[in-house]
Formats: sequence, structure tokens, C-alpha cells
Amino acid sequence: MSSTPLDSVAVVSVSYNSGRHLQKFLTSIRASEAHGLTVVIADNGSSDIESTRAVCIEHAATLLELDDNYGYGGAINRAIATLPATITTVLISNPDVIFTSGSITALAGAMDDLPAAGAVGPRVLNSDGTVYPSARQLPSLRTGTGHALFSKIWGSNPWTARYLSDLSESSVNREAGWLSGSCLLVRRTAYDAIGGFDDAFFMYFEDVDLGYRLGKAGWKSFYIPHAVVTHSGAHSTGTESSRMLQAHHKSAYLYLSRKYSAWYLAPLRWSLKAGLGFRSWWLTRATR
Repeated sequence: MSSTPLDSVAVVSVSYNSGRHLQKFLTSIRASEAHGLTVVIADNGSSDIESTRAVCIEHAATLLELDDNYGYGGAINRAIATLPATITTVLISNPDVIFTSGSITALAGAMDDLPAAGAVGPRVLNSDGTVYPSARQLPSLRTGTGHALFSKIWGSNPWTARYLSDLSESSVNREAGWLSGSCLLVRRTAYDAIGGFDDAFFMYFEDVDLGYRLGKAGWKSFYIPHAVVTHSGAHSTGTESSRMLQAHHKSAYLYLSRKYSAWYLAPLRWSLKAGLGFRSWWLTRATR
């Protein structure tokens, strides 16, 4: 693996009432690498903006204060648009990720070594040390429909098994259909060429869609297991479970309906929309 200087790498993250978690995030970035990095935090109209300002000043991170909540992908797009042309690779990360020593350098080196890569992603650990499924195959219409309709009533169904299958147990670099948006490094030319994240995905599936569109444009996504980070969980969504359930189902339908847009697949799309709508309604009621 090549040794890569980090002056052409930027870290971009999104905060939505996540100011109390940025201290560990920014500390881990500075501690994990020998050289300084450009860091931009896009804030989606948070109510805790004062604490976010303070921690960004402490860690010399740029704070982009947005006038509204643009969702995850929308905020990332706006942050990347502020970066100078000298930044050629961008590490996109949730604010509750902790980087291990050398993890960013390892990702940047892998990007240099893999000229076909539009994105590379690390091994993502949960806070208990288990491996999070951060590298998966792209979901198909059949798999997505089967998972949506049967996962809660028939947990061992084959569609859910395929939907949740991942490549993250691998110990060697390998290609994946998509990489978790919780932490991935993108080649800026590839990202810009496809228009970055699709703003239509307010939250969830923006990373699946990104992997799909990178592949359509001729780029590949690679899982890099020797680069390791820890993801402690979705702090900004924990108190909005009903809203997030609805957003997840809406985004799932949006992704699959766009991927399978042929006229003759309309009956399947109708069935998928009805099934996801019912599943969203049922799960939302269960959380109340």
C-alpha cells in the first residue's frame, strides 16, 4: 500500500443536535493521524449550535451552518461544495464515529492503489466490538420486496438473509455493491461526476443509491478491512423513531422504484409501495 499525504484529504460530517458527540469524533481524527486534516462539519439547523461552534473552534474544524435541515446527503453535498479544488478525496462520516490510528491514511492509500475505485470503506465496528455490516451487495427488487414484506413476520426468510448479507467479515480488500454512509472515502472526481448524494433521499438509502450510481458510471466500491473505525450509533435519530421509520421506508421505495423504472415492472412497484406503506404504518404504531 502506498503512503499517502493527507493534505489532499478532507473529512466531512453532518451534525443534527449531535454537538455533544463531536468532541470524541474530532479528537479521534486529530489523534489518529500524524498530519492535520481539513475538517468540515455541516450543521442541519440544530438547536445545540452553541456547543457545536465551541467544539469546532477547539479542534480547528470549519463549521458550515445551514439554514434548514437538508438531511444527511444534502448536508454532505453542501459541505463538499465548499472545499477547494486541491481536495481530491473526501472522507464522509457520521459524527459518532471514532477513528483508530492510521485508519484515514489506510483508506487514502487504498484509494491511490485502486484507480478504479470511486469509493472505499473501512471495517466498521459497533461499540461492543462486533462488526457492523458496512459493505453489501446492491439490493434487488425481489430481495427488497421480500425483505420488506416478510422480515418482521418470518425472520429467517431467504430474501431478508440476502438483503442483510454483507462482505464485512472478509479480511482482504474486496469489491462491494455499496458502502455504509456512516464512513467512506470518495474520490472527488467520481463523486462530482455523478452529482454526489441524491438530495431526494432525506435519510437512509442515500449510500445504497450512491454505490449504485457509481457502478453505473464505471466506478467501483471497495471494502478495506485493515482500516478500522468504531460507530457508536445513530444519536441524532434516537428520539425520532417514528419519523425515521417513515423516512427509511420512503427511501427504500424511492431507491427500488428508480432502479427498476421500466413500465412493465409497474405492478411490482405498486405491490412494493403498498407493502412498504403498510410495514411503515405497522412499525410506527408499534413504537408508540
